[in-house]
Amino acid sequence: MLGCYDFCGHYEWTFEWLRQQGGESLVRKYWDEAIHRDSQRHPAALIAAKGIEGMKEYWGHILAEEGAGYHSTATDAVFRMDMHECPSKGFLIRNALRQYHDYCDHCMGWIGPLLKKCGWVVDHEHNHCGQCWWELRRADDVTSPALSTPHDVRLRNDWKGSAPLDTYSRANDPDDKTVS
Repeated sequence: MLGCYDFCGHYEWTFEWLRQQGGESLVRKYWDEAIHRDSQRHPAALIAAKGIEGMKEYWGHILAEEGAGYHSTATDAVFRMDMHECPSKGFLIRNALRQYHDYCDHCMGWIGPLLKKCGWVVDHEHNHCGQCWWELRRADDVTSPALSTPHDVRLRNDWKGSAPLDTYSRANDPDDKTVS
């Protein structure tokens, strides 16, 4: 069985291999079918049944297990995660592994469609340096992302870095982003 870090390099290589074999559409298909519809059925069931409580249960467990440097905040309407040290991207950076051009997009590749089926949308931004933030809210909630906390990853001195920011607004698709 692969440990939680062991799969990161394999994922990175697999995404690029799929891109070379069938383009970005094959990568997106893999994220949707192999991750969202197969390996991540348990968070789908938790979120469908419990909403924000299911999000807290799933991400609280998995991120602690992976040793993520993160903080989560929840209200009755919004679940927010601020990832200060992504264990997956951090592993790739520390080991100079760079095959696929945007490893970070795979999270939106499975989380976005999963949340869409449950009636949720995503506001999210990642900086390609192992840091990101997410706000998850019901699709009919038109509130803009604003749940800034003292743990907001955007307050870090190294947030902007040299890489571009990928930004998703009320999205559910990994290609529904702006890059700045």
